[in-house]
Amino acid sequence: MEDLIQALQILIKYGNPKRPISCRHDILTIISIDPHWVSKEDKSKLERIGFFVGSDYDGKECFQSHRYA
Repeated sequence: MEDLIQALQILIKYGNPKRPISCRHDILTIISIDPHWVSKEDKSKLERIGFFVGSDYDGKECFQSHRYA
């Protein structure tokens, strides 16, 4: 749980949406933070704790993780 909290603390620097998370089909998706806004350093940290850049159902890039679903 500590890693998930750390990931959310990183992502909050890039926005604080009302409904930021979707979890379907064993994948947790951060739906409101555009990966293009996130620094390379923060992307590396997110990758180390289980997040990757993927695509949502509309084909829009987003952060996702299988680890926390």
